[in-house]
Amino acid sequence: MARKDSSAKPDVQVQQILHTLAAYERAHPQAQIEGRRHSPVSIRLRIIDPDFQGLDRLDREPEIWQLLHRLPEDVLVDITMLLLLTPEEAEHSLASQEFDSPIPSRV
Repeated sequence: MARKDSSAKPDVQVQQILHTLAAYERAHPQAQIEGRRHSPVSIRLRIIDPDFQGLDRLDREPEIWQLLHRLPEDVLVDITMLLLLTPEEAEHSLASQEFDSPIPSRV
């Protein structure tokens, strides 16, 4: 499975988001989709997908947001970070590195 909840403990809202992004995963089987609860009011998402290669960063968003807007508003408003990166970009992104070595929230 390429969808992963990397929260400190399983999170219902993160699971809802990952379930919603299953449609993206089916259309983009090489994508790695990760979500995690950063704080009580913050969910961070990272999608690493080679299919983003050659796309402007803004052009990557519509397909994802079309799916995310299906979520209940109380889940949607907790999404505070959405990283859409190619594998090469992920290697050099400080925000992406935060997923690999998370700094705990003070909240």
